[in-house]
Amino acid sequence: MAQISTSEKIKLNLARFKKANQTFEINVDPDLAIRFKKGESIDLREVLKAEQIFSDAKKGEVASESDLNNAFHTTDTIKIAEIIIKEGEIQLTAEYREQKREQKKKQIVNLIHTNAIDPTTKLPHPVQRIELAFEEAKVRIDEYKSAEEQLETILEQLRPIIPISFEQANLTLQFPPTYAAKAYSLVQQNSKIIQETWNQDGSWTVKVELPAGLKPDFIDKLNSFTHGEIVIEEE
Repeated sequence: MAQISTSEKIKLNLARFKKANQTFEINVDPDLAIRFKKGESIDLREVLKAEQIFSDAKKGEVASESDLNNAFHTTDTIKIAEIIIKEGEIQLTAEYREQKREQKKKQIVNLIHTNAIDPTTKLPHPVQRIELAFEEAKVRIDEYKSAEEQLETILEQLRPIIPISFEQANLTLQFPPTYAAKAYSLVQQNSKIIQETWNQDGSWTVKVELPAGLKPDFIDKLNSFTHGEIVIEEE
C-alpha cells in the first residue's frame, strides 16, 4: 500500500480501538462515523475512507492478518471496522472540530435570534449583538452536543451580558375575503394555528402562536401579502 503523505496525515479522522496491548485504527468520514456510533443505519463502506485496518494510520502501517485474527478472530475489514467504531473512540482532527463548533455556534445564535426577545424592548436581538455576547462571555461550544442540548447552559452565560427571554407571541388575524383562502399556507408555515373561524362573508379569523422573536417578520409578511388590508390584534 502507498504511504500516506504528510498533508494527508494532518487531515485524518480516525476511529481507534485498543485490544491485547495493540492499537487498531481506521480512517473514517467523521460525520458518518459519529452517526453510525449513535446507532443510525449506515453502510459501513460509506463510513470508511479506506477499507484497511491500520496499526498506525498516520504512518500508513497496515495491521497484520495474524494480529487481526488474534484480536478479532476475523480478518473481515467491515466486521472489524464495526467493532472499532462502536467500542473504540473517534479521533477528530482539530480542523474538523473547529468546523463543527462554528456550525453549532451559528445554529445556537439563530435559535436565540429567531425564538428569543429582549424583554425590555420586546424585539429580537440582532445576530451581531448575540455574536458579540458570545465573545464577551467566552462561550465554549461542544462539537459533540446538538445546539438544543447546550442552549440552556449557553443562555446562562449570556444573560448577564444581554437580557434574553423566550416568549410566545399570540395574535388574532382577520383576513378579508380577497386573501382568506390564499393566506392559509402562509399562516400555517410561519405560526401555530390555535383557533380559526371561516366567517359568512368569506373572511377568515384565526388565532396563532409563534416565537416572539419571529413576530416582526411575520407581521411584515402578512401586511405585504394583504397590501395592508389585514387586521392584526396582539394579546
